[in-house]
Amino acid sequence: MIEVHPKVTVLMPVYNCSQYVGDTITSILGQTFADFEFLIIDDASTDDTVAVIKSFKDERICLIEKPKNTGYTNSLNYGLTIAKGVYIARMDGDDISLPERFAKQVSYMDAHLEVVACGTTYSIMGSGQIKKVPIHHGDIKVQLLKKTCFGHPTVMMRKAIFDRFEIRYNPSTEPAEDYDLWVRLLAYGEFYNLPEVLLLYRVHDSQVSVKKAKQKFENYYKIKRSILNYLDVSLTNEEETTLDRIIFRQVIAYNEFEVFKSIKEKLLFANQKGVFKASGFYNYINEMTHLLCKDYFLHRKAYFPKLIPHYVAINRSFGFRLSPLDTIKLIVKSLISYSK
Repeated sequence: MIEVHPKVTVLMPVYNCSQYVGDTITSILGQTFADFEFLIIDDASTDDTVAVIKSFKDERICLIEKPKNTGYTNSLNYGLTIAKGVYIARMDGDDISLPERFAKQVSYMDAHLEVVACGTTYSIMGSGQIKKVPIHHGDIKVQLLKKTCFGHPTVMMRKAIFDRFEIRYNPSTEPAEDYDLWVRLLAYGEFYNLPEVLLLYRVHDSQVSVKKAKQKFENYYKIKRSILNYLDVSLTNEEETTLDRIIFRQVIAYNEFEVFKSIKEKLLFANQKGVFKASGFYNYINEMTHLLCKDYFLHRKAYFPKLIPHYVAINRSFGFRLSPLDTIKLIVKSLISYSK
């Protein structure tokens, strides 16, 4: 007998979200596109999450109860392994998918075989704020230089790519595991975001991303550094070290500005191959330059008189200017050798 696979696997890891998960499940079961399996993986919840899930009697729901808590990315990776769908639709246990979400994403991905991940615009529950995302692949790639390009629970992904290239979430990058995944997926196809709001996103204090904000930002910097590897640029050891410090927003030494000038030229030259959209990458480099200079003069622990001629020289080399007020502060702090 031939096994019939669903078009979509809805992959939803849950943990202690009994307050919201009922509404979330209702939103999935109410999709106008019905050909899906609903894979819910509970990470050993200690509240009534499992009981709420079991109250729904729909044959498309497949509940997996993990005997012990092993983490969010562990649940995601297990789900990717056992999913039967052509597409993987991500969902979290506290958000709401609008009725047309799956239908519109499936339609788009069926028509665009080059697209490996398709997200949507989404809005924040309560405030109604619409979170705009870049729509087209070129703009999405540029945004990935600085931050994630999708609302994670809005994304639908092509399962065959994960199977063929053995791609999985990296637990060590949690809670920025989605950003890391998108950067790696760039090597295998294109991205797209549907421009209409198709998901309502809930923000609350018990979210993992809220609790682990510091760790998230640390991992963000590492991922921001890794995406530049797509340029395949050859840097010296000194340039590599300086670029790492710049990406991590560390205050560099004055003599490293000459090193940065070389880095900047190499990055712009490497991008002539069209890895990133030219205008967007140029703006990215300019923003990097501005933040580097700003950090050097305003976010340092110790000031000294030589910072004044440094400011003049950097202004000439990079066209950087502080505001009149910040310029006065810099001069005063430098003259009195202020330190924090």
